Amino acid sequence: MSALFTPLPLRGVTLPNRVGLAPMCQYRADADGRPNDWHRVHLGARAVGGAGLVLTEATAVLPEGRISPHDTGIWSGAQVDAWRPITAFLAGQGSVPAVQLAHAGFKASTYRPWAPRRGGVADADGGWTPVGPGADPFAPGYRTPTALDTAGIEAVVEAFGAAAARAVDAGFAAVEVHAAHGYLLHEFLSPLTNHRTDGYGGDRANRMRLTVEVARAVRAAVGADVPVLARISATDWVDGGWTVDDSVVLAGELAAAGVDLVDCSSGGASPDARIPVGPGYQVPLAAQVRRDGGVLTGAVGLIVEPEQAERIVADGEADLVLLGRELLRDPYWPRRAAAKLGADPGWPDPYARAF
Repeated sequence: MSALFTPLPLRGVTLPNRVGLAPMCQYRADADGRPNDWHRVHLGARAVGGAGLVLTEATAVLPEGRISPHDTGIWSGAQVDAWRPITAFLAGQGSVPAVQLAHAGFKASTYRPWAPRRGGVADADGGWTPVGPGADPFAPGYRTPTALDTAGIEAVVEAFGAAAARAVDAGFAAVEVHAAHGYLLHEFLSPLTNHRTDGYGGDRANRMRLTVEVARAVRAAVGADVPVLARISATDWVDGGWTVDDSVVLAGELAAAGVDLVDCSSGGASPDARIPVGPGYQVPLAAQVRRDGGVLTGAVGLIVEPEQAERIVADGEADLVLLGRELLRDPYWPRRAAAKLGADPGWPDPYARAF
């Protein structure tokens, strides 16, 4: 029996298999952060394709938390209304709809990847002043952020909680806190980007404080039955930065705050990181956090072949496999993988005649 295609219970929700769509920004939202037909088709196709968990792109909890002016959000009732038909379709295909709640921090107000320009978007072009743990920009060409004061930090925590409540109202069955890739929560975690001397900076416990407070706020907002995931950068890949040992400690704190699964990515805090990219290069991070932190984990990063994904779950390296680029290339990867691994691919009736 395929380990990859066994159900995964998380609180009051059961994923039908261990394959998830990793959050991937589409940069196609309406100007007010509402998702549209692009998102319904993009996410819906992956649900039809058999992904057990379908995660949205990074969805901002505040307008200034968007990576670009084209990102989705969940800070308003209008956005909730726009998400509802999308979540209903995902659930109708048997997938678990989940939203990644995000704040881009000092990486906010940037152009989308295919724009002719790079770096920070000027106010005149729809940009804004980002915020961060300090007043240093991420890299040359990015906008200079405003350092968050205590009131600003408290507002961020409140915004994550409010967004989580809206997510449940919008029909999402699970939520993920984005604390990776050099965005706001990761900026507070990493000693490379957090140089504060107050209660949110300095030692590791203080640097973890914002992320843990957000996790608690999200758990309180969604209630006892909704799974809460957290995506972390398990290492910065830079000497003197955040390490996988730090992530083991963080995972324990997140679990105590009500997080059910830690999604282990990496990097993003420094443009100077040397990342050893290769097939499954982040799987050992998920395996160590799972083993030493005593938490469920998700593995992500150049997972391409069904046999590769099967081994990750069967060998206990992770409990969930998240695919990004591979599911962009082939929305039906989960069903093809199921057939290859001897599980029931479960093709929808209109498509079954093709197989």
